[in-house]
Amino acid sequence: MLIVYTKTGCPWCKDVLGFLRDKKVEFEEREVRGNAVYFDELRAKSGQEKTPTLDLNGEILADADKSAVEKFLMERKILI
Repeated sequence: MLIVYTKTGCPWCKDVLGFLRDKKVEFEEREVRGNAVYFDELRAKSGQEKTPTLDLNGEILADADKSAVEKFLMERKILI
């Protein structure tokens, strides 16, 4: 399962979420500013606090933009 950690107001998060929706990639969004549990998860998994950060079955892509997300998902055959 793909989890996307985001922050409200983050333009990179908005771009990544729009990209994932356009490509019909299933994901769960976890907004970290309003949820301390998700924020702690983000830090524990990635070792940092920046977003967007992806967790694909334990593989972490931290502080990524849309092109990095696309490459990450293509390498894992989520996108073709």
